[in-house]
Amino acid sequence: MPLPTPTPSRLAPRTVRSVVARMSALGAALPPGDGVAVFNGVYLSVTEEVGRRLADGYFHDPSATEELDVRFAERYLTAVDTVAAGGRPPACWRPLFQMRRHPGIRPVQFALAGINAHIGHDLALALLDTCRARDLEPDALEGDFDRIGALLTGMEERIREELMPGPDLLDVADPLTHLVGSWSLEKARDAAWAAFRTLWGLRGLPELAEEFAERVDATVGLVGRFLLTPLPSAY
Repeated sequence: MPLPTPTPSRLAPRTVRSVVARMSALGAALPPGDGVAVFNGVYLSVTEEVGRRLADGYFHDPSATEELDVRFAERYLTAVDTVAAGGRPPACWRPLFQMRRHPGIRPVQFALAGINAHIGHDLALALLDTCRARDLEPDALEGDFDRIGALLTGMEERIREELMPGPDLLDVADPLTHLVGSWSLEKARDAAWAAFRTLWGLRGLPELAEEFAERVDATVGLVGRFLLTPLPSAY
């Protein structure tokens, strides 16, 4: 099933609520086994949790955090719209969109490949855009960045519990457990923050900043291809 064709109302969600509505509509339009649908479902649950936490005092600066969350989500939704329109998404997203229907790829692989693309590439750029838009220094976002990280850690644990085979299948699933165990959300987040700080330092050198961002994009795409290695369908 192709991705839904973008419409003007879908292209620019500006609140977490509108992001949730857009991702909910996307999830309803895709078959459950589609790799994009798997990642979208995981991301939707996290975004809903962020929305709840924005109202309960969890974040130090809810307004800045909501802007960061929306700018972050827009990069994923823009990739979806680019593919729907027949375009070419950033290199970090290409493995997921290209392999989304492969029968030898497990749901947990699709979920982690999407998280890898989004955290590894999009997060640094969303942080940069938020600092620029609000005239903030990076340190102003660091505390709430860490609070979002705590929510993401819980998400990673749920993914492994819900999408990995049960304990009785671990022997058969050895290649999968090895593949999934080779990727770390915590390290991906650390790398994203380091990339953001580097881009912030290069903001007065646009050519170097662009080259650095392109290298990050390509590297994250290579990791995504590794995560989406097809495995034997023995379980």
